Amino acid sequence: MLVFAVVSLSGCVEQKKVLTISTTTSLYDTGLLEEVIASEFKKYSGIDVRFIAKGTGAAIQDAMRGAADVIFVHAPERELEFMKAGYGVNRKVIAYNFFVIVGPPSDPAGIKGLSPIEAMKKIAKLGREGEIVWVSRGDMSGTNVKEIQLWKLAGFDYDKLKNEGWMHLTGSGMGKTLLYASNINAYTLSDTGTYLKYKKLIKLEELVSKGEELINIYSFIVVKNSKNFDAAMIVLRWLVSEDGQNLIAQFGKDEFGKSLFNPISKVDEKTREWIVKYGFFEDDGVKTECPKKFRLAANGLEFSEVKIQ
Repeated sequence: MLVFAVVSLSGCVEQKKVLTISTTTSLYDTGLLEEVIASEFKKYSGIDVRFIAKGTGAAIQDAMRGAADVIFVHAPERELEFMKAGYGVNRKVIAYNFFVIVGPPSDPAGIKGLSPIEAMKKIAKLGREGEIVWVSRGDMSGTNVKEIQLWKLAGFDYDKLKNEGWMHLTGSGMGKTLLYASNINAYTLSDTGTYLKYKKLIKLEELVSKGEELINIYSFIVVKNSKNFDAAMIVLRWLVSEDGQNLIAQFGKDEFGKSLFNPISKVDEKTREWIVKYGFFEDDGVKTECPKKFRLAANGLEFSEVKIQ
């Protein structure tokens, strides 16, 4: 059985530092980062945290250029490439939620309750018939990467689809994309957190939300050559500590009745299997959140892994 490692911390850090985290808009737009993580971590450590919010692809590029000390993103394949290129170490899965396909309340495509793949097939069919519009971020963000995967599983080539008139590309973050889709009465893919945060501002309903293909995994990766490496590791240890995980578990409950993100420390067996399947990497007979060759000066930090059957 796989057990996700949670680290207990005590004490504070006295030095004053500013840590830069390049992250995805689907995290930033919810308010979790500024309102909770930066604020509470400053109290705990004295370290200031600032965020650069972009799509995952752009966030990774920032870190490769040396503009960030950490990436906090949700595209496992891109994350592995980042580590293989020599830029990232000590990847830890921090939290998860699910992607959702949202659309007009009238649901002209009739996808409500379908599996994700069947929904994508029906959307493509009716889109080509001129009945509906699909909005794509088109920015190689984690959400866009997941969308491309869903189209592929449904039997379509995204590079061809994006040139068809029924698909609109925003090149924008998740919040702006939801607003645009709502304004033109279209369908789109969103993470649960941003959708709930924007729900009162848009006229889009959650239509497809079940299926392992929709798992959305958020990971924290330290930039290997960061001058603030030690401070980045302090943030990482805090995020996987009981205090950090509890903050994630509580975020959004008062406003939405449920948390916008699920802490990785509290996960049922079925979801655990999906996280391993879609968010872990093969490494010497196991699947792990961070292959051994990408672990650096972790000083007892535990990395979750499960034997390959």
